[in-house]
Amino acid sequence: MAAPSSTSRPSWQRNPVFRFFASLKLAVVLLAVLIIGAIAGTLYESTFDAKVARAYVYGAPWFNVWLLLLASNLIVSALSRWPWKKHHVAFLITHLGIITLLTGSLIGRTWGIEGTITLFKGEPPSNRLLVDQHQLRVRDTDGIVKGYPAEFIHRPPTPQKPWDLGLLAGGARLSIVEYAPALEGKLNPKPANDGGAPALHFTIATAMMNQHLESWLLADDHQHGSFNMGLATIELKRGTAPPASTSPSVTDEAKSTTEVEIEETIFAFAKAPEEQIAKAMKGGNTGAKVQLTQPQNGNEGSVVVNLAGKTWTFDVAQNLGQDRPMDGSTFTLRIENYWPDFRIDNGKPGSLSDQPNNPAVVVTLRGKGIPVSAAPNAHGDTPGVAPEMPAAGVTPQNHLTLFIADDGAVSYDLASRKLGNSTGKLEANKPLTTGWADWQLTLDRTMPHAQEWMDFNPASTAVVTADLPDGVRIRLQQGSEISEQWIPAGWQVSVPASSSDVQIAYGWKQIPLPIALELEEFEVQRNEGNDSPAGFKSTVRVTNLEGQTATGQCWMNNPFSFPGESWRTWTGLTYKMSQASWNPENLGQSTIQILRDPGWLLKWIGSLLIVSGIFMLFYLKGFRRPAASAPLSAASRSSREKREKALVPTAT
Repeated sequence: MAAPSSTSRPSWQRNPVFRFFASLKLAVVLLAVLIIGAIAGTLYESTFDAKVARAYVYGAPWFNVWLLLLASNLIVSALSRWPWKKHHVAFLITHLGIITLLTGSLIGRTWGIEGTITLFKGEPPSNRLLVDQHQLRVRDTDGIVKGYPAEFIHRPPTPQKPWDLGLLAGGARLSIVEYAPALEGKLNPKPANDGGAPALHFTIATAMMNQHLESWLLADDHQHGSFNMGLATIELKRGTAPPASTSPSVTDEAKSTTEVEIEETIFAFAKAPEEQIAKAMKGGNTGAKVQLTQPQNGNEGSVVVNLAGKTWTFDVAQNLGQDRPMDGSTFTLRIENYWPDFRIDNGKPGSLSDQPNNPAVVVTLRGKGIPVSAAPNAHGDTPGVAPEMPAAGVTPQNHLTLFIADDGAVSYDLASRKLGNSTGKLEANKPLTTGWADWQLTLDRTMPHAQEWMDFNPASTAVVTADLPDGVRIRLQQGSEISEQWIPAGWQVSVPASSSDVQIAYGWKQIPLPIALELEEFEVQRNEGNDSPAGFKSTVRVTNLEGQTATGQCWMNNPFSFPGESWRTWTGLTYKMSQASWNPENLGQSTIQILRDPGWLLKWIGSLLIVSGIFMLFYLKGFRRPAASAPLSAASRSSREKREKALVPTAT
C-alpha cells in the first residue's frame, strides 16, 4: 500500500511552522539542552547550594521557556499523526503523560507554597511564612508596605551600578547601592532629651600588643552593658562605686604532698615573658614557667619550660600539635596553637597578620605531680605560678565595673590579679592603669540620656562566620538630599525622608497564609541509656479564616495536613506541615515546614500515563504499528498475473 502523499494531508499539517514544531530534530535538541541543564544544575547544587542551582537553571526564565517549547513540540507532534489510528494510542498516551507532568510542575512552581514558620509555645498563632528568598520591605510614608525582590546571585548592586527601585510616595527615590555577605554591628547611641539610659565611651590600649580598642556602653543594658576582652570584662551600671573594703590577707594554703593528675593550659607571649596566663583544667597548677623566644630567620621561635629546677626547649614549628615527653619528669607537653601577631578579637585569640609582630603560643602540660597553690594576686609576680583563666559563664578575676551617677560622675570598682581590688573616681581623658598586663583605660565621652543606635559596616575579616548577617546599603535621594544606611538581615531601620521617616527592613520574604499555626506542645524523645535526642514531635493547632480549627502532630516522616479531607490531600489542595528543626536551648520553640503543591495530582497522573504508554508500546502487540508488507519479486508478480488471467472469462 502506497504511503499517503503530502498533498493528501490537511493544509494545517503542511504549514512550515507546524512542521518545524512537529519535527524530531527539534525534540532531540530540546531534550539534549534539558539534559545538559539538569547536569549543570546538579553540579551547581553540589558545589554551591540549591538556591544557586534554582537561580541559574531550574528557576531561570530560559528553563521555563524551554519546557514550554518541549510541551509545544509534544502537542504538535501528536497532532501531526491525525487522523489517529489504533497504533497511535501508546504514542499519544506517552506524550499526554509528559505534557500533564510538565503542566503540574508549572502549576506547582507558579502557585505552590513552600517555607517555614518558627513557633513558640504560649505565643499567639502566627501566619507569617518565611520563604527562601530575600526581600526588601518598605513601609512608605503613606503607610503602605511594599516588597522588592533582593536576590543578588546574578548581578549584585555596586555604587557604580545600583539597583533603582523607583519613587516612593513622598517623592524620594529608593535604590540598593551595595550588598555585603557579612556586616558587623557597632553601638553608636544617639543623645535623647530625656529617658533612655546613661552611656559612656571609653578607649583601652596596650603598647605591648600595639592594640587599641574602643566601645560604647549602655548602663544596665543586657546586650550593650558589658565589653568582653576574653581575659577581662568591663561593664557599666547606674549609681556610684561601693566604698573600698579591707579584707584580711590571704595566707598560703597548706601544700598537698600527694601526687594527682594535672592538666594545665598556659598562654605565653614573646614580648612579655612574665605575663603568662594559665587555666588549670584538672588537678591544679603545675608550677611551670613557660616562655616563648622571639622568632628569628623565618622560624616560629621555641617554647622554654622551667619546672622543678629543670629546663626543656621545644621548637614551635616542629612540635605544633604533637605530644612531646618532658624527659626526666612525669609531664608531657603539647603546643596547641601559635599566633605570629596575637590579638584578642571579640574575646577570642587570633592573629592580625602573618608577621611575627607579637608572637604568642598556648601549650598544655599533662602528667602526675603535686599541685602548686597560686597566690590570689598572682599575675607573673609569683615565680613558677600562672593565674587561672575564668571558666565559661564565670566572671573573670580581671574585672572593671564602671558606675555613672545621675549627675554624670563616673566611678569604678577594679579587680585585677596583679593589683588586687581598688575603687575610685574616673576622670575624663585621664588613663586608668588596669593591671591587666599594660592595658590602660581612658574615658572620653559620657551621655546622660542615650537612645540605642547601631552602625553597621561590612565585616573587615576575610572569613564570613555564621554569626554575622548579610546586608544591603540603601539610598534615599530626594533632590540634593541623600540618606544612606546599611541594613543587616533581620533588622528594620528608620531612614529619614523629607516628610517623615521611612521604615526599611531586609531579610527573608514573608508570605501571609490564610491559616494560622499555634504551638501547643513540643516533645523530644531521648535514646535509652543516654541523653541524645531520638526524635522530635510538635503538637500544632491550626485555624483558618472561616474559624475552622484542627489539632495535629508532626514528626520525622509523618506530616500533618490541613484541611484533612482526602480529596484535598489527593489533589494537593492542602497545607502539609512537617517537623523542620528545633532549638536545643529552648524546648518551647519549634520550626515547621509548610508545603502546598496544587500541581501534585497532575504530576502523579502524568507519571502514570508515561509508564502506561511505554508499557503499551513495548509489551502490547495490538498497540504497535503494523509491519509494512514486503515488496513482491518479479517471479512472484509474473505468477500472480498468470493466475489472475486464468480467472478472467474468455470473451465470446
